[in-house]
Amino acid sequence: MSKGNKKEGSVLTAIVIGAGMRGTIYAQYAQMFPDRFAIIGVADPREFYRRKFQKDYGIREESCFSDWSEASKRDKMSDCVIITTPDRLHKDPALAFAKKGYKILLEKPMSVNEEECREIVQICKENSVTLVICHVLRYTPWAQKLRILIDSGVIGEVVNINHTEPVGFWHFTHSFVRGNWHIEADSSSSLLTKCCHDVDLINYWMAGRRCTSVTSFGHISHFNKKDKPPGSASRCTDCPSQIETTCPYSAKKIYLDHIKNADTGFPVSVITEEPTIESVTTALKTGPYGVCVYDNDNDVMSNQIVSLLFEGGATASLTMMAFTKSVSAREIKIYGTRGQLSCVATESPIIEHFDFLTRQTREIPIETVLSWEKGMIGHGNADLCCIHSFVSGLANEKPSELVTGPEDSLTSHLLVFAAEKARKENRVVTLQPDGSYN
Repeated sequence: MSKGNKKEGSVLTAIVIGAGMRGTIYAQYAQMFPDRFAIIGVADPREFYRRKFQKDYGIREESCFSDWSEASKRDKMSDCVIITTPDRLHKDPALAFAKKGYKILLEKPMSVNEEECREIVQICKENSVTLVICHVLRYTPWAQKLRILIDSGVIGEVVNINHTEPVGFWHFTHSFVRGNWHIEADSSSSLLTKCCHDVDLINYWMAGRRCTSVTSFGHISHFNKKDKPPGSASRCTDCPSQIETTCPYSAKKIYLDHIKNADTGFPVSVITEEPTIESVTTALKTGPYGVCVYDNDNDVMSNQIVSLLFEGGATASLTMMAFTKSVSAREIKIYGTRGQLSCVATESPIIEHFDFLTRQTREIPIETVLSWEKGMIGHGNADLCCIHSFVSGLANEKPSELVTGPEDSLTSHLLVFAAEKARKENRVVTLQPDGSYN
C-alpha cells in the first residue's frame, strides 16, 4: 500500500467500488469515525455519483475512476475495498481485488449463481485475503442475542424456527416491480436479492446443524395485467384522478408525497440525482418508477415460502411477503424443547422468552450500542453494525468479529439456490455435505 494514501495512525483506508446507495451507506462510517476509517478512492461509471463521493470524502482526482478495472490495475492503494456494484457485477471486481491482496467487504448477494460464488470464495482463499459478505443482519444486537440465548440452552434443543420477512407493500413495488430487481434475468430471484439475509439468519441460529433438504413455493400475486383497474393509464401521472387516488401503489403517493414533506432520502434519492418536486415529477413521467404496477414486466415472486429440514429433525420456515404494513421488521419465533423465543426486529426490538417449566414470560431488552446519525439509513442499524465490525475486526486483527465470512455465507447462498431450484421444479431438493444439491 502506498504510504501517501494512508492517514497517520491506525486509520483503515478503503476504496469504494460502486457509489450508489449501498456504497454510500457503508462509506458514511468514515464521516462518523474519521479517526478509524477513511475513503481514499472511488469507482463508478456515473459521473454525478462519482463526483459527489469525491467531494464528500476529499478524494484526490487520481483516485477517482469511471471503471473499477482501472483501480484494480494500480499498485495496492488501500487496506480494503468495498464492492457495491449491481448484483450481477460482483464477481470480476471481487476476483481482481482479491488477487491484489485487498481485504474485501462484498455486498450481498456475493453473486447470482453457485459457480461464481464458489469461485469468489476459492480465489480469496488462494490469495489469503479476508472476505466479508454483507449479511448485515448477523451483526445486529438482536440477532446475536438470539444466538446467545439458543446456545445457552434456555429453550432446550431448537425444534423449529419460524421467520417472516415483511417486505412492505410500497417497498416491494419500488424495488421488485418498478426497480432494479424486478426481472430475474437482469438481477436474480427476489428470494436471493431480498431474503438471502433471512436464510443466513436461520442458518446462523441453527448453530452448526446442516440443512439436508429444502422445498419452496411462490407466486407473483396482484402485480400483473389482469389486476389492472379498468380505465387506468400506463403511468401514474396520467392516470385519472378517480382511479389514482384509490390506488395504494400509486407512484405519486410513494415518491411525490415524500418530496412534498421535504424527505429527500430513500426512496426518492434512488430515482433522481438531486430530488426536487420538479425532478421527481419528471422521473415519474419518463422513467421506470412512474410505470403502473399492473403494466410492468416484473417476474419475481411477491410471496414465497421456504421450508428447510436440518440434521436431527429440526425444521425452519421462511415467509417472504410483499403485502405488509411493516417494512423489513422481521418476525421471528424459535421453538425449543423447554421454551420459546419471540422477536419482532423493529428499531427497538425486544425478545420475549417463555419458559415451559415456570410458564412465565420475560422480556429481554436489546441494548443498541451504535446508531446512525440523523438522516442515515441501513436495515435498522444493521449496516452500521456490519461496517463497524468489519473495520474493528481488521484494525484489531480479530477475525471473531467478522461473523459473515466466506464459508458461512457460501452455505447460505447455496441454500437459496437450492430453494429456487425446488420452487421452479416443484420438488424437494436434497443437499450434500459439501453444499451441492441434486
